Amino acid sequence: MGMPEGKKYYTYSDFLEIEEEFLCEVIDGTVISMSPSPTPKHQDVVDELTAEFKIYLRGKDCMAYSSPIDVCLFADKETNTEDIKDWVQPDLMVVCDKNKVGEKYIIGAPDLVIEVLSPSTARNDRLVKYNSYEKAGVKEYWIVDPYNMSVEIYSLDGKTYKQLGVFGKDDLLTVDTFKDMQIDLKNIFKA
Repeated sequence: MGMPEGKKYYTYSDFLEIEEEFLCEVIDGTVISMSPSPTPKHQDVVDELTAEFKIYLRGKDCMAYSSPIDVCLFADKETNTEDIKDWVQPDLMVVCDKNKVGEKYIIGAPDLVIEVLSPSTARNDRLVKYNSYEKAGVKEYWIVDPYNMSVEIYSLDGKTYKQLGVFGKDDLLTVDTFKDMQIDLKNIFKA
């Protein structure tokens, strides 16, 4: 079925009225993605990164979530679903404020977001979602390229992102949000 036909502007309320399981992302009321299922390579990278964060965060206040889960970037607990016009489904995110974890979705900007590129989503991840995450105040944003085996890390500096570096499969990277967390990319990217 999908989103209601004949409309060009959607709210989260429209999305919640859909009776079937349906995945889509919307920025400023416009559908930006209704992607096919991810490839095995894409999903393996997401799973490996999720494992790293889940193990590191065990017993801590922050939680890691992997897709699919909706993130209503500019909402708070009082925002009516009819007023929510931006929601995304990052491949992986970390939320440190338990008040942002709603019953059905994440409310507001996560602390860290990771997007793993797919050929069909690369433009959105690098441009549309990058700008939305920056505007929403996501503190750390990673763009992971499973095909070139690289990770670009951006950190919010005031209201704009600055690139902290680009890391390859042989690198050990430090997570900016958690200075004592390191990830050996050999465990993430498999030849």
